[in-house]
Amino acid sequence: MSETDVSIPTGDDYPELRDAVTKLCADYPSEYWRKLEDQPPSSSYPTEFVEALTESGYLAALIPEEYGGSGLPIRAGAVILETVNAVGGSASACHAQMYTMGTILRHGSKAQKQEYLPKIASGELRLQAFAVTEPTTGSDTTQLKTRAVKDGDSYIVNGQKVWISRAAHSDLMLLLARTTPADAVKKRTDGISTFLVDMREAKGNGMEIRPIDAMVNHNTTEIFFDDLRIPASSLIGEEGKGFRYIIDGMNAERCLVSSEAIGNGRFFINKAVAYANERVVFGHPIGKNQGIQFPIAQAHAQLEAADLSVRKANAMFEAGLPCGAEANTAKFLSGEASWAAAEACFTTFGGFAFAREYDIERKWRECRLSRNAPVAPNMIMNFIGQHVLGMPRSY
Repeated sequence: MSETDVSIPTGDDYPELRDAVTKLCADYPSEYWRKLEDQPPSSSYPTEFVEALTESGYLAALIPEEYGGSGLPIRAGAVILETVNAVGGSASACHAQMYTMGTILRHGSKAQKQEYLPKIASGELRLQAFAVTEPTTGSDTTQLKTRAVKDGDSYIVNGQKVWISRAAHSDLMLLLARTTPADAVKKRTDGISTFLVDMREAKGNGMEIRPIDAMVNHNTTEIFFDDLRIPASSLIGEEGKGFRYIIDGMNAERCLVSSEAIGNGRFFINKAVAYANERVVFGHPIGKNQGIQFPIAQAHAQLEAADLSVRKANAMFEAGLPCGAEANTAKFLSGEASWAAAEACFTTFGGFAFAREYDIERKWRECRLSRNAPVAPNMIMNFIGQHVLGMPRSY
């Protein structure tokens, strides 16, 4: 079974889009991704692959036609990312461009939309960095310490961000910073603002990027701000209301990365089924053994259920309905289902799963990340417990 031989259910959505993305990914086989992992963090970014997706218009799929994009719904973007992962690639290298641009589209000024969206759609500008997480705050975003202080027609930024993926390969960055001290606001979500930073000008002028060598080739970094001066026009929307803008973007992020987890799950299921049918031990295919067959079947069932949850979240987001509960549920279920598929596949391959040539261990490491990022399972349980089930706040 080839790495691009993916089983797509009859009547599934966007079949032409799935086929087209699959064909593009065929030019970037497993060897391409393995070689990148042999490179240091500074040169492991899949530049050629991202450029191919950009030139084909896939990274501009969600940008309205009036700004040079395809104007497709978020579900189409989810299908693109799912397919990349299902055939063995890694969509995490470029997925942020789909959801970060939504913050500009939904909350940016007319001038910002006209200035940036066409250039993002054409690939002239890359918007891949989403700077929220900090070393001492983690999931407690409202306690972030990065400050942006108004100074005439500029803001002066000081602070630090960590686990900011693709920052070294982006032209623009969405930055969340506090503009009013936490002790001077009534609600802890107030006084936080969102900025669109031109990283081409910021690098070396108050902003330093350092790569983090991690278990997964995610091109992640830590960023330091030391009196970085950015124009006041960098502010997205109203000052002090950036937290709600970011939450809106996070729902889109959850919808899209959940689809990537589904794609990873399909990769593992397809690999496991093919190997279970081909590998003969004690005179019969190992897939005949319930110890092999049942975990794969169970993982498949979990994946199909999670996929339905992801589709619901996408549909609600596209309809403009409140979807925090659905997006978080989709993120949790897709991560767990993908991990179950990964474990079933790893067990099916046995010792060969450790061999790099089969790509199981590479995708297995990627898959583990989907259980923790971009939001940890415990934070999802907190959200559901409090906001869906009405129990007391647990943190």
